[in-house]
Amino acid sequence: MIDEFAKDHLHRRLRRDREALLWKLDGLSEYDARRPLTATGTNLLGLVKHVAIVEARYFGEVFDRPLPKPLPRWQDSDGSDLWATADETREQIIAFYRRTWEHADATISELPLDAPGHVPWWPEPHVETNLFAVMVHVLGESIRHAGHADILREGLDGRTGVRAEHEMQIDEEARAAHCAKIEQAARSAAPVQA
Repeated sequence: MIDEFAKDHLHRRLRRDREALLWKLDGLSEYDARRPLTATGTNLLGLVKHVAIVEARYFGEVFDRPLPKPLPRWQDSDGSDLWATADETREQIIAFYRRTWEHADATISELPLDAPGHVPWWPEPHVETNLFAVMVHVLGESIRHAGHADILREGLDGRTGVRAEHEMQIDEEARAAHCAKIEQAARSAAPVQA
């Protein structure tokens, strides 16, 4: 009984975070969805592409259930899973992400939590694992990258939140006052710089 509860709970959280990540693209121009927003080039559409590939690998290859269209070998990763090339459209990347959801959801639904999996890119002794461990790992990856997307989107236009229906109108004056209070606390706690 606890297995089904745990599996259902983890799966619902994964579904929620998938939607939150995609929502971060809503209303953005092609440029803003793709442009590097950190010193390492992190960008919103690249996060979606990366998480799609993570799900495809973990819920596909790990359980010998690869997607119909093969992915490049994990050993050949050149970092291009973290950004959208000029010839990849937003629609293609989103469609790929949604296809990986369907594939991952089928794996999760069809296998028990203790179903064995093999992750060749994990170190020993963790190469042999199970669906439960993979679900926790992928959920962690999804949450981490959805958090990155939150910060990136907030930096672009101030929008925050997990879902559109919970988004509140931006009050610039209240935000500025809040940030000023935090800035003052930081300055008061920091030693005086010469």
